[in-house]
Amino acid sequence: MRDMGTPADELRRELTESGVGPGDEVIVPSYGTPDAAEAALLVGARPVFVDMDADTFCISPAAVAAAVTSRTAAVVPVHTFGHPADMPSLLEIGARHGLRVIGYGGVEEPAGETIRRQANAAYLDGKLRGVLTPRVALGVEHTYQQYVVRVPGNGRPDRDAFARALRSRGVACHVPVPTPVHRTQRFWRDLRLPATERAADECLALPVDAGMSRRELQRVVSACNALGGLLRSVA
Repeated sequence: MRDMGTPADELRRELTESGVGPGDEVIVPSYGTPDAAEAALLVGARPVFVDMDADTFCISPAAVAAAVTSRTAAVVPVHTFGHPADMPSLLEIGARHGLRVIGYGGVEEPAGETIRRQANAAYLDGKLRGVLTPRVALGVEHTYQQYVVRVPGNGRPDRDAFARALRSRGVACHVPVPTPVHRTQRFWRDLRLPATERAADECLALPVDAGMSRRELQRVVSACNALGGLLRSVA
């Protein structure tokens, strides 16, 4: 198994080289980009969307195990926002069922940039109030390609209002996954993935760039903390 971030075309080639083709199923996450699902379609396979782990935002091994059928040929876990998927559990599932497991989404970066982002993330973790900061599974390293928090309250309306208020205070932020892949027109599936859909409604990516100054980080903290108290009072 080559566990590395790959462009979608290389992921398609890996599926082809693994013998995945028409009539097969490929288990993919819905929370994130459509690259994995698109690659499955390009080789003639059917993407099967499963739910994510609510803490890591990566594909849930339990959901993968429950979705395996006689037609399943591969699993494509995505390393999301810089948090690695639970590859040991997924590889065990793959070995048990004879499935190819192809990790996707890891990015090779200069060590200095990763260390500075991790330091910025640690500062935000320690200072932010009123939002739920990222969780990291034991024994893995989060590189914080994105610093994604959950905004408490009533889901999408409160999250979007929170984002608008932050931007008005000069804090750049964005919704990392506005629509889960299984809810897009191209890949529409009539199924419920509760953790995925909740994350799409609650999550917001805050700036954590390696080049940020302490003053810029303090601005993020001040803006978020002022708004967080208000959101808690109306939730």
